[in-house]
Amino acid sequence: MEKFKVIIVEDVPLELKGTEGIFRNEIPEAEIIGTADTEQAYWRLIKNNLPDLVLLDLGLGGSTTVGVEICRHTKEAYPQVKVLIFTGEILNEKLWVDVLDAGCDGIILKSGELLTRGDVFSVMTGKKMVFNQPILEKIVERFKRSVGSQLMRQEAVIDYEIDEYDERFLRHLALGYTKEQITNLRGMPFGVKSLEKRQNELIQKLFPYGNGHMGVNATRLVVRACELGILDVENLRPDEE
Repeated sequence: MEKFKVIIVEDVPLELKGTEGIFRNEIPEAEIIGTADTEQAYWRLIKNNLPDLVLLDLGLGGSTTVGVEICRHTKEAYPQVKVLIFTGEILNEKLWVDVLDAGCDGIILKSGELLTRGDVFSVMTGKKMVFNQPILEKIVERFKRSVGSQLMRQEAVIDYEIDEYDERFLRHLALGYTKEQITNLRGMPFGVKSLEKRQNELIQKLFPYGNGHMGVNATRLVVRACELGILDVENLRPDEE
């Protein structure tokens, strides 16, 4: 690995000391040209001496959004600078998405193996989406769950003979649309009476053995569709009207 310049953004002195030790002992090619514990100190640093890599902690002064904005503005002003997130925000998945949208080159969680030479090498050689083991485990878990959900939905659609209009009808019922509103959706060639008939047919399909001597209204029908995987509760979106 060729020599490169680094700015470390970290507001916890003990963690900063540990990070500097990792670079000193594991990554001697890195020249730490400055450290910053506030946003203001960071911008003063980068204006005076442009680094090749910014190692950025997201939580500064009790705020997590500051780190996201530092990443975003750095990438906008200095697109050639690599930004590697090194954060203790190990449960805040929304924050990871925000900083990925802001253009970071990777995220290293402060747990498990921490920052390694391999992580830094990957970023410096142009690899995108560099993650360490803790965040990779979470990503893989979500991926497996998503694939499982898709397979379950595909099987349910086939088993219960659900067509495109059934799915759209159920999805919009789940979103709180009335039948009158659903008839106004683009490409929905049904009137209210036809939708009522379709609802009754869906009840017969999804409750082949009845509902324990109880009636099935639109709400119960939608819940059943979610239980069977016909509807993905994490991806309920309305069609264009």
